[in-house]
Formats: sequence, structure tokens, C-alpha cells
Amino acid sequence: MPPRSVTLGDSEEVPCPLSLLQMPTHLLVRDRKVPLPSLPRLPGLQLRQPLAPSLRLAVSSCPPRQRLVFLKTHKSGSSSVLNLLHRYGDRHGLRFALPARYQFGYPRLFQASRVKGYRPQGGGTKPPFHILCHHMRFNLKEVLQVMPSDSFFFSIVRDPAALARSAFSYYKSTSSAFRKAPSLAAFLASPRAFYRPGARGDHYARNLLWFDFGLPFPPEMKTKRGNPHSPRDPNLPQLNILPSGTGPRAHHTLDPNGLFHPAPTVAGGHRQTSSPASLDLGSSSFIQWSLAWLDSVFDLVLVAEYFDESLVLLADALCWGLDDVVGFMHNAQAGGEQGRSAVSNSGLTTEDMQLTARARAWNHLDWALYVHFNRSLWARINQYGQSRLESAVAELRARREALAKHCLVGGEALDPKYITDRRFRPFQFGSGKVLGYVLRSGLSLADQEECERLATPELQYKDKLDAKQFPPTVSLPRKTSRVLSP
Repeated sequence: MPPRSVTLGDSEEVPCPLSLLQMPTHLLVRDRKVPLPSLPRLPGLQLRQPLAPSLRLAVSSCPPRQRLVFLKTHKSGSSSVLNLLHRYGDRHGLRFALPARYQFGYPRLFQASRVKGYRPQGGGTKPPFHILCHHMRFNLKEVLQVMPSDSFFFSIVRDPAALARSAFSYYKSTSSAFRKAPSLAAFLASPRAFYRPGARGDHYARNLLWFDFGLPFPPEMKTKRGNPHSPRDPNLPQLNILPSGTGPRAHHTLDPNGLFHPAPTVAGGHRQTSSPASLDLGSSSFIQWSLAWLDSVFDLVLVAEYFDESLVLLADALCWGLDDVVGFMHNAQAGGEQGRSAVSNSGLTTEDMQLTARARAWNHLDWALYVHFNRSLWARINQYGQSRLESAVAELRARREALAKHCLVGGEALDPKYITDRRFRPFQFGSGKVLGYVLRSGLSLADQEECERLATPELQYKDKLDAKQFPPTVSLPRKTSRVLSP
């Protein structure tokens, strides 16, 4: 039998959502001989002809989607997704909903008023926004004030164990809980010795994905000594999850006046609608309700551990060419595990496995999110066709490798000490070095432009888009202005 709990320190035992030391086989689907779980067909998935053998895909028969909402979650590979959105919108002249600085008031919930150039409905003529993609804490009601309800909503998740490792390094100076802990292992061994709900920056230290998705939390497992009030039975395979596309957004009738759209339940043979207030916030039904709501809002959720597979599905869902989603990794830390599947326990020491188990148990809401969206991703892959997907992934990687060799010095990311051009030096934050890129010399003008797009970090690219959308006004010469003054 799988372990039902993991002990965190001397006095705290947290129920495990699933077996944490040995993952269920239905998640290890890179081994194609393992059958996938039988899941319902996901409505709205667009299937097209197999990919053309050339590096450039044939023109798709469906129009490309260009109204996009991307929830950029923290430490999940989202900066790499942001770069491809920046490049696509830049090339096609699309208009971004941009923050005044670099985030939309995070960690506060998103507010439409924080979008630069936003004019409320009835506030005069305003050009439409095409892409909303910078850091925010998701708030559907306010997002729908900025973006139409038929926009394509997507996000990305990462195994909470891998995310915890990255977050501890990156946010150690920001989170009071992390700052007080000598190491991640020490923090996870007894997290309540360091963590205080509501303390400055401590949202980075627990269930960060759940927080970024804007979901309500259980009444913070009130800091009694002993077991916190975590879900009693959050074993996701036993839950009846609402399939993607069956919620209100499937018919483009989202109500901007409601933050949540509860999933219907069945009681006494009659369909009833539950709400957060009617659910025990520490129960598995609350997790089920929350995941069902996310399914009704988000058209696709990528999985960082299967990043290339996710990009192929994204290109297919958006009717984009494969070249539109080819890019380089951004905001990766030196020595990080971004490219390694954290789902498998192969090669891990006993100590690593224990840390992984504790990280998933401490972040049990994130673990529920991750398992759910891992399953939904592979259900879509099953529809898409595994052999077809393997061909597309191989093509994607070949194209990325060719671009890296053509564009980059060394053909890979470099230590920031080698990056002297400020346009390409990524923002350095946290204890680890954030890698970046140096362009090769001698590129043609066209190749130079495209390679610059590929190598530009998110902050510099945001500034570039901002200057393009909001060009500085040209002031009149001083003498002329005095003449024109009353």
C-alpha cells in the first residue's frame, strides 16, 4: 500500500495526495508501452494532418488564434513561453495588455485598471488587446474586462518538488520563511518552524501555483500543532473531474460579474450547483470543485516536465506553425533541472526522494493541480497521436538546435559574466546565476533581427513592446512652446 502520510519534523504529519515516493505508472507515459488511463474525449481539441517533413509547416486550414490569455506562473518555465508570445505578437503587429512596470500588482489579484492604456467600457474608443501574458495573480472577473471571453486561456504547471527547489534558490531573500531556513531540506523537515501564513513573501513558500491561479485557500490549516487541516482524501484518480471545454467558456458566455463558475453536482438524481461557501474547504470536494472550475476556464495547461510535448499541443490548438513555438529557454538558473522530468524517481538518492515527498506533501494543493493537469495533457496527447507527437517533438528540437548553432556563441546559454550587451543580459535575482545568450557575429540583417528576438530576456522585451505601443511623445522646442503658450 502507498504511504498515507509523510512526517514533517517531529510533530507534523501531512496526508499525501498520492504515493509520493513511487509515482503511479499512468503518469510515466514516456514509456509508450504503458497504457494511458481511459479519460473522456476533450471537446474543442483541433486535430490536423500529420506534420510536414520540412522544418516549416504547411499553411494550416484553420485561422490562427490571436486573442490569448497566458497565466504566467512562477518558476515553471513560463518565461520561455512568454518569449514565444512576445515574438509572435511582435512579428504580427498584435497589441499587448502591458503592466505599467513588469507585473500587474502581484501578489495582489489582477485588476484591469493596472493595464497600461486600458479604458473601461464606455470610456471612449480603445484599440483591442490581443495578448495578456505578464505576471499576475489570476482574477477572471477583471481579466474579462480587458480580454474577450472567447480568448484562448492557457497556463503552465510544474512538479511542486522541482518548483520548490527553484523557488527556494530564487526567492530566498524575498520570502521570510525561506530566508530563515538554512536549506530547503531543513525547511521541509519542519516547515512550520519557518512559515507564517500571510508573512511577507511567504506565498512563495507554499502552494505557489494555487496562489497564482487565484484560487481560494482552505482556512489556513490553522496553525495547531500536529496535523494541519489538509484534504482528507485528495486522491485525484477517484475524483470526477469536469473535462476541459465543458464549462461556460465552451459557449463563450462567461459572466464577467462572477469570479467562479461552480461545477454541477448530482444529488438525489437532480443536478445541483455547489459553491465555495457550501463546501468544506479542507475536503477533497473543494479540490475537485476548484479543478473543475479551472477546466471550465483554461483551454490548455502546459506541463513543464513535458515542455516540448506541450508546445506541440499549443501550436496545434492555436493553429500556429511549429516555427511559432520554437525558442530558447529563458530565466533558467545555472545547475537547474528545467529540462529533466521530475516525475520519475530514477537516479534519485533516498534523501532526494524524501525531499521530493515532503515538498509534494507540504504543497499538497499544487500537487493536486499538477497531477490533474498532467493527466489532462496526456489525454490530449493520446488524441493527438503519440507517434505523430514524437515526430513533431523531434522536429521541434531539431529546429531549436539549428537555431542555437546559427544564432548563439557556443550554441547554448551562458553564464551572465559573458553577456556584455545589456539588451541580452537577463535580470539577476536570487542566489543562482540566471543564464542568458550571446549572439554570433556576422549574421545577416534578417537573421540578426530574428536571433535578437529569440535571445531577448523578458524584461527587455517588455520594454521594447512598451516603446512600440506607447512611443514617447515628441515635445516641441522650448522657444516654440513659449510662443504657443497663452
